[in-house]
Amino acid sequence: MDFLSVNPPQDFEIVDPGYLGYLCLQWQPPLFLDKFEECTVEYELKYRNIDSEDWKTIITKNLHYNDGFDLNKGVEAKIHTLLPPHCTNGSEVQSLWSEATYWKSPQGSQETKIQEMDCVYYNWEYLLCSWKPGLGVHFHTSYQLFYWYDGLDHATQCPDYIKVDGQNIGCRFPHLEASDYKDFYICVNGSSDSYPIRPSYFIFQLQNIVKPLPPDYLSLTVKNSEEVNLKWSMPQGPIPAKCFIYEIEFTEDDTTWVTTTVENEIRVARISNESQQLCFLVRSKVNIYCSDDGIWSEWSDEQCWKDDIWKETLVFFLTPFAFVSLFVLLVTCLLLYKQKAVLKTVSCVT
Repeated sequence: MDFLSVNPPQDFEIVDPGYLGYLCLQWQPPLFLDKFEECTVEYELKYRNIDSEDWKTIITKNLHYNDGFDLNKGVEAKIHTLLPPHCTNGSEVQSLWSEATYWKSPQGSQETKIQEMDCVYYNWEYLLCSWKPGLGVHFHTSYQLFYWYDGLDHATQCPDYIKVDGQNIGCRFPHLEASDYKDFYICVNGSSDSYPIRPSYFIFQLQNIVKPLPPDYLSLTVKNSEEVNLKWSMPQGPIPAKCFIYEIEFTEDDTTWVTTTVENEIRVARISNESQQLCFLVRSKVNIYCSDDGIWSEWSDEQCWKDDIWKETLVFFLTPFAFVSLFVLLVTCLLLYKQKAVLKTVSCVT
């Protein structure tokens, strides 16, 4: 067979459907593909944010591919056509690359962007995001938050802003139906009468920013002179028991150490059976079986056990004293009884 070649895909472009970073890379089949009608043509697609060192690579038979990108940065992609070896006498044939780029036109200076964006998914139930205004922006600057994830028809504005002195500095989200384990896209942009405000883009997966409630109902039991049993209840809420990891801070007199467990109970060895006080507290986080990361809860209230030595000492001294007092009382009673009997006898004789 003569030397074979194939053209690159046509009309390769990166399209923004308005989903705050979820872009569509699309193309048309190459020219003169009819002579390879019996071949299954494939496409090798590579793409990345421009400052990234690594390309993502996809082999597909389709004419489009969707993925999420950080729109704070530019996007670049390239694609070529592949002919499989069975169509080309055993050697794979590749076309030249076709390239495309995408930039959100920058508006406003870098300093006008919001600062310190912080989003927490409290107890896997409700999402709250907060931020600080850009550096040096006027008091009348207004910020708006928009969000989107797969399942929404369009990007949606925050319905419940958190305000300070009339300025938006956060958002309380409504119940987010079927939003877990999906990319969650956020854009915070703004407006000002004096100058343009540069937007900020963020991508989260909500299960990775969950902050559970702390455990409660702690109990500490000293089993014997060597072992202590620590137990607590699973935090309230919708998070499954299998999704928790716990961090325990245990204090024995003046010595403190920390350990972790996936169970809501742990046995620890006492350092000394002469300990006067044992205390512990615990906090929780979503573990690696349910998320890539998580946020530690607040610490629980402290639970302590104290060795009441003063009571033992008091009992040690009072017990023999009580026996002695009882013996003296019995002897006294006996003597009084005998004395009464003698007096009665004398009275009868007289």
